[in-house]
Amino acid sequence: MTARKQIHLAAHFPGVNNTTIWADPASGSQIDFASFEHFAATAERGRFDFLFLAEGLRLREHKGEIHDLDVVGRPDTLTVLAAVAAVTRRLGLVGTINTTFNEPFELARQLASLELVSGGRSGWNVVTSNDAFTGENFRRGGFLADADRYTRAAEFVDVAEALWRGGGVDHHGGFFDVVGALGVPASPQGRPVILQAGVSDEGRDLAARYADAIFSPFADLVTGREFYADITRRLARFGRGADELKILPGAAFVLGATEAEAEERYRHERRAQVSGATAVRTLEAVWGRDLSEYDPDGPLPSVDLVVENVELTAGRASHHKDRRGTAREWVEQAEAEGQSIRDAAISKLTRGVLVGTPAQVADRIDEFVQTDASDGFVLVPSITPTGLDEFVDTVIPLLQERGSYRTDYSGETLRENLFAG
Repeated sequence: MTARKQIHLAAHFPGVNNTTIWADPASGSQIDFASFEHFAATAERGRFDFLFLAEGLRLREHKGEIHDLDVVGRPDTLTVLAAVAAVTRRLGLVGTINTTFNEPFELARQLASLELVSGGRSGWNVVTSNDAFTGENFRRGGFLADADRYTRAAEFVDVAEALWRGGGVDHHGGFFDVVGALGVPASPQGRPVILQAGVSDEGRDLAARYADAIFSPFADLVTGREFYADITRRLARFGRGADELKILPGAAFVLGATEAEAEERYRHERRAQVSGATAVRTLEAVWGRDLSEYDPDGPLPSVDLVVENVELTAGRASHHKDRRGTAREWVEQAEAEGQSIRDAAISKLTRGVLVGTPAQVADRIDEFVQTDASDGFVLVPSITPTGLDEFVDTVIPLLQERGSYRTDYSGETLRENLFAG
């Protein structure tokens, strides 16, 4: 009998996204350390590979005001992970750190220190940015053209890995001059686990060359399998095997005692997650103009109102290259399906949600992994900090019963657990 592929799960601390339900009475603090502690304890109880933190180097703005989905006072990622290391034993600790706005020697030393205090459980999600708005807080201005972002990132990772290998480094490249040694002892796993989240052609190559795991946006079976196959081909080009990298799509989840209950809960949560104000601002980012006079429960504005080359939202990536074409697509879909502004925003902001009974969600996750659409998921609960509890209590035991998920950690380090099974 062929052994089942083992599912790998990670937990994304909820907050700066369209998943968190801020107004729910069960919602707690996004910045109190007790929230991080509870969330990490639940993930470790569920034998998750790692806790994942996003990073924001500047509060996002919309029309010059703080974005309604940002967290004012968000603490530094590495500081939080170091604190979580003290209250966990086996859970991996992964943070998103930008290669555009940091320096390789400093970051390599910080991550090596996290490695040391955690006993080899750290990970680095490598991201780039061409965001001049965020870059205003950095000496260089921070802006990099698309062609340079991944060149800098590759050199950044090369330097960091050389530093982690120990000994002296004498590097003189296009972006960095680094001479010396870290002065931090080597960790049990040698170097931090590396994640990558870019899906452009350059991002996929960067992942295939360096990453141990990819935080992927492809949480449906068809695109998941296509992405999985593409990355596998790229790995071979860099002399790596398919078993040297894990692909983990991000996904929210909604559970219910019955399928109907889960679907009803899902509909309720989506409207709670996307307020009327959020819906209007979502359209403003496409139309490029103020739409505050529009009723969120009314029809979409005319395509003729679109203003090209205007960015109302700062501090987050724009995916609308053809604003008029995007607006036309949204209006046509809304008219065909009878959608209001809020309905349209909900449909466009919804990505990767596992909905059903615990058994159905377990089946869905297992199907992804056994058919090479992913190696598992990075789960994003809708409530902070208790939203993961229900999944761990109800879905994890079902995955364990079918032999697709560990009943205990197999190693002490993040790398040992990530590549077990």
